[in-house]
Amino acid sequence: MINKVVSGAEEAIHDISDGVTIMLGGFGLCGIPENCINALVEKKISNLTCISNNAGVDDFGIGLMLKQRQVKKMISSYVGENAEFERQLLSGELEVDLIPQGTLATRCLAAGYGMPAIFTPAGVGTEVAEGKEIRNFDGKDYLMEYAFDADFALVKAWKGDTAGNLIFRSTSRNFNPVMAMAGKTTIAEVEELVEAGELDPDHIHTPGIYVHRIFQGKDYEKRIEQRTVRQK
Repeated sequence: MINKVVSGAEEAIHDISDGVTIMLGGFGLCGIPENCINALVEKKISNLTCISNNAGVDDFGIGLMLKQRQVKKMISSYVGENAEFERQLLSGELEVDLIPQGTLATRCLAAGYGMPAIFTPAGVGTEVAEGKEIRNFDGKDYLMEYAFDADFALVKAWKGDTAGNLIFRSTSRNFNPVMAMAGKTTIAEVEELVEAGELDPDHIHTPGIYVHRIFQGKDYEKRIEQRTVRQK
């Protein structure tokens, strides 16, 4: 059995270079690959195309990469609470492709399945459809969207084993599993790393066949993007 364990984030991202396309798992600030993002910030890689549901906040997650102007293009479905993301978008400094959330997920899934494209009714008749092929099936129009083509997928799981099998928790399952399937090279950071065979096969969400490198992360902050509480 192949041991896919690397020493940490720095080794895991060693071959990520300027100009590549990367997927970053997570939803809001839940389940984001914090260690890998910090390593990319330290390495100062630039001209990146990032595929992620959203772009973190100003001082955390992808927001740190935006602050350093490392991102050329964001492909996402939500601007979120990131003021710098919004500023760069409105000023034209950052190329942004905003797409429906379901379309984002399905384009990831299509890449993992080896499908070149999908057809979806989402976006038909809106700006999303401009310049794209539309086909009619059984009297209903569908928009053709291409599968993503990502050089790397960076994901974060709760548990993983040395063979790359992953278990996610709660909201972190929104985009991490489909992105893990879709990257040409998938890098997983986990809170707990165990030996192969220790995970219950029935609990595994992403089989190790999709994962190329894995390491046990550290110092997770697990921030909440926006906390809303009941008024007293």
